[in-house]
Amino acid sequence: WQALWDVVVPHLRPALLAGALLTFTLSLDDFVITYFVAGAGATTLPVYIFSSIRMGISPKINAISSIILMISIAFVALSYYLGQRRR
Repeated sequence: WQALWDVVVPHLRPALLAGALLTFTLSLDDFVITYFVAGAGATTLPVYIFSSIRMGISPKINAISSIILMISIAFVALSYYLGQRRR
């Protein structure tokens, strides 16, 4: 287990970060599919934002959008930092 954590995980870290970025981006992009496929009790974040915007833009939607933007910027900055550190 020690070799796994000392050798394999550091080499996988960029791939795991890239996968997380792609998953986050695609989950927000697949709104249409989620909107039509989701059941009655399931509400994902993009569907919640869409349904809240239809009733009017509230400060809660602005806060959620700001948090999503900050998370995205943090992921991109972390990816850039790790890429520069490798070089």
